[in-house]
Amino acid sequence: MTVKPKVAFYWCASCGGCEETVVDLGARVLDVVAAVDIVFWPCALDFKTADLAALADGAISVAFVNGAVRTSEQAHMAELLRRKAACVIAFGACACHGGIPALANLTSRERILQRSYHASPTVDNPAGTEPRESTTIDGHRLNLPAFADTVHKLSDVIAVDYSMPGCPPTPDNLWQAVNLILTGKLPPRGAVLGSVKSLCSSCPRNDSRPDDPTIPKIRRLIDVVVDPATCLLAQGLVCMGPATRDGCGARCIEGNMPCTGCYGPAADVQDQGARMVSALGTILQNDAGDQGTAALDDPAGTFYRYTMAASLLGAERKDV
Repeated sequence: MTVKPKVAFYWCASCGGCEETVVDLGARVLDVVAAVDIVFWPCALDFKTADLAALADGAISVAFVNGAVRTSEQAHMAELLRRKAACVIAFGACACHGGIPALANLTSRERILQRSYHASPTVDNPAGTEPRESTTIDGHRLNLPAFADTVHKLSDVIAVDYSMPGCPPTPDNLWQAVNLILTGKLPPRGAVLGSVKSLCSSCPRNDSRPDDPTIPKIRRLIDVVVDPATCLLAQGLVCMGPATRDGCGARCIEGNMPCTGCYGPAADVQDQGARMVSALGTILQNDAGDQGTAALDDPAGTFYRYTMAASLLGAERKDV
């Protein structure tokens, strides 16, 4: 009898989109279920932490962990999965680079609590109550996870064997990874399971990009009627394609929307935001002045939307 590889899926600080990728395998998910033994997937099946803890160390062949890490519970589960799994894959933008949750590193824990529990227009909290890690109610003690000062990418907390970026990764990306696992053809540890090229290399509008594009200013998407056949950068829109890893299938571009950078930096890019700033600097007219970038209302959120925890900018906030 052939022993099927044991696989785990877990969800830290994320939106749930990576779990949807598993479901979006469609009929292929039946092939996955037939080929592997899913031993931990609390989002979809009735598994408890005790079930995971009861497994022998290293018993899981591969653990797909999505989401960033901010709470003590998330850090504990990441460490437990690392101990139980022979291979850990950072699955999705939040696990790989911090994702949207890591934009919170632009502010402080205290300011987040102040806004959420005191200053928000929809809050009714006359007693000024805030969450506490431990409290006693009617003689019973309630413990909550600690809320850390910083949002971390998964590799800040545990050793990660492979990364699969995307917000979320496409079902095809996941299917390819599963096949690599089943055939034993995974690349050397530390690799990103994806293309090494930038998104521009496969962009369907590549032929429309001028050899030497120049724009008078950056424009907001809401202020223009986008030409569906022309390079978005050449239209003055911030399209993160030059700094972003290929592999998504250019779905946003196909929908006439600029790339927002969810697949993280391309293989030759150290800092995605810095590369994009450089790319824009080369196409803005020399005399553009302040008006050239006036439409950039949120530079950090634009250039580091998915990669704050992995960026040079975010490195100063690391506390582990």
